Amino acid sequence: MTATAPTNPPRPAEVAELHTRLMKCALELDDARAYWRHRDPTSSPPTVSQAFSEYWFGARSADRVEVLLANFRARFDAFPPALAVLHRWSSMAPESRALIGHWHLQLADPLYRAFTGDFLPRRREALRPEVSRDIVVAWVAQMGRARWTPASQIQFASKLLSAAFSAGLVTSNRDPRPLRYPPVPDEALGYLLYLLRGVDFAGTLLANPYLASVGLDGGLLDDALRRLPGVRYARMGDLRDLQFEYPDLPAWAAVSLNLVPARTSDASRSATPEPAP
Repeated sequence: MTATAPTNPPRPAEVAELHTRLMKCALELDDARAYWRHRDPTSSPPTVSQAFSEYWFGARSADRVEVLLANFRARFDAFPPALAVLHRWSSMAPESRALIGHWHLQLADPLYRAFTGDFLPRRREALRPEVSRDIVVAWVAQMGRARWTPASQIQFASKLLSAAFSAGLVTSNRDPRPLRYPPVPDEALGYLLYLLRGVDFAGTLLANPYLASVGLDGGLLDDALRRLPGVRYARMGDLRDLQFEYPDLPAWAAVSLNLVPARTSDASRSATPEPAP
């Protein structure tokens, strides 16, 4: 008999293929928080009947619960270490909750990732840093080409703007909509870096749509990283070095968020140098 060597599960990865889930579920921060609280990653995934009967999302209909579960599985269950941390992180600040929900939607939706990580930052560089629904509809049409009808393009644009507003990237839900970069608490930035370290994604840890969406690049990113607990960062000219003090996201959360007793030591620390993009 030939022994079969155990295989490691594949690394989580950002979603690359366009899909239409956003049309039914935007950022939904309150429902996402309810999902984190109820979703024990050590248990089997919940059924619609269970989440509905236990009022996970309040008085939502069973049909709406089904939509929420499908979307949140794609955003959070697809990243098991993150789900384990979010389930225990009960004291999360509202600013961090908005950003973490935003980044997980970016991971799960390439259209939203391109919209917030590339299109909106480029709009901010314009003479008038603002956006309107008509401009976003035109952008969606260009991204989707012939695959989406005009009605779908309008619905996509509305959902993109709604999610960006909830994330704090857009300051109004009426045209014209000024753009802004929200403040990024240290706990949120630390979570993102340790999350991305265990995910396959396009870009590098120092240059990617997730950081770009909140305005962290260049000197602003350098300053944020130098003061960030849980990492060590240095820059000399074009050479940048980013080192992680903990081996993974749960180990970071154990110390930085006091979620579980610390299990790391200096011997378990690892370093990840990052070249300048």
